[in-house]
Amino acid sequence: MHFDLETKRRQIAELEEQVNQPDFWNDPQNAAQVTKRLGALKSEVERFENLQQRLKSIVELAELAMGEGDDSVLPDLKRELTEAEQIFRQVEINALLSGEHDRSPAILSITPGAGGTDAQDWAAMLSRMYQRWAQRRGFDFEILDYSEGKEAGIKSFTALVKGDYAYGLLKTERGVHRLVRISPFDADKSRHTSFAAVDVIPEIGEDIKVDIREEDLEIETFRSSGPGGQHMQKNETAVRIVHKPTGIAITCQSERSQHRNKEVALQILRAKLYELERRKREEELARLRGELPEISFGSQIRSYVLHPYKLVKDLRTDVETSDVESVLDGDLDEFIYAALKKEAAKKAGEIVSGASESHSKP
Repeated sequence: MHFDLETKRRQIAELEEQVNQPDFWNDPQNAAQVTKRLGALKSEVERFENLQQRLKSIVELAELAMGEGDDSVLPDLKRELTEAEQIFRQVEINALLSGEHDRSPAILSITPGAGGTDAQDWAAMLSRMYQRWAQRRGFDFEILDYSEGKEAGIKSFTALVKGDYAYGLLKTERGVHRLVRISPFDADKSRHTSFAAVDVIPEIGEDIKVDIREEDLEIETFRSSGPGGQHMQKNETAVRIVHKPTGIAITCQSERSQHRNKEVALQILRAKLYELERRKREEELARLRGELPEISFGSQIRSYVLHPYKLVKDLRTDVETSDVESVLDGDLDEFIYAALKKEAAKKAGEIVSGASESHSKP
């Protein structure tokens, strides 16, 4: 982990200079982005300086305990160590999240795989898991689309997760999640394996230009099937948009008006098209480098076993726990943290490898 304190302070000074310009508020959209970035930088620096102060206090308490044999400081030392560890974890995570959209809200989608009712029920369990995770972090979790399964579970699920670094954290969850358990829907009580795919993309603001032509859209309206009262049930407020060139389909039924549902659906479509183009560019760069692109969506990343034993294991990082209930209740931070560290190590290795290759060339 590397935290360049002087660079952060210089960036704060530059942004504060912009804020102090007489015409700064003439562009409200830019002003909002600058002030948001300024607040985030100040929080990062304050957190890092707090960590420095706590480490200094820890050293002083340790010297007092060791040099003078004063055991009375041990409870204070233990408390300082615990709090410093928590702050360090947050500082480290922030340092790991340096991607272009890592601070953005996240659009989380869950789709059940083959397996009928069991897979749909597993998708519903995952949606609850991520909702609980968001609640633990104080994030907003807004359900945009929810399609119930015929017997149980869900056919599709889309939510907007808002919070600092929501996308940066949740992007590590993209992939296929596997569940092994005794099926509650099987009269013979046999063991079933279910799969569900999780996709995560950043919410792209209006400042990102993505060309969406009206003639490329197929728009349908229908009555909302989700919660929302009689108004939403009697009127065709729900909207489904299909982008014909790509086949991407977006459904939104969370808002009370058809107009607003259409706006939200178009916003999600814009984000998905942006992400599609970004992935295409990454794949092309990988092809030019002679590397195979990493296809995260559709590859199994984690197994959740409820029978014949209890275990959750991440297949990318080998992080595992037997406390399955806590994980399904949203305790995902250890898995996310390990995935972020591994991805950072991989990128660092690629940079070192690339630098070595360039130096070795005549």
